[in-house]
Amino acid sequence: HAKCKFTATDIFDGTKCEMIESSTHNVSVPNVTRTEYQLIDITDDDFLNLMDDNSEPKDDIKLPDGTVGDNIRALFDAGEDCSVTILKAIGRELAIDCKKLTT
Repeated sequence: HAKCKFTATDIFDGTKCEMIESSTHNVSVPNVTRTEYQLIDITDDDFLNLMDDNSEPKDDIKLPDGTVGDNIRALFDAGEDCSVTILKAIGRELAIDCKKLTT
């Protein structure tokens, strides 16, 4: 049987993943969702207090390390209203972007 080789980059940590599978088998593909939340607060232990469009709170996302986390912190510390983009797949969630809200 012929084989298929899949190479992908993990959307959460950037690691390279490879998989070899028979060409006659099905391969599972993760469903990825992208949701915008308004940033309400950042807790002392660096968790984001977020609110969705239905005014439902979300407070289980940690402020990410690196540039995205620095940008979120800078907008928050400057007193700017901002939205945070959360990527969700395979039971994991991560803040991947933020932008200043315009009124």
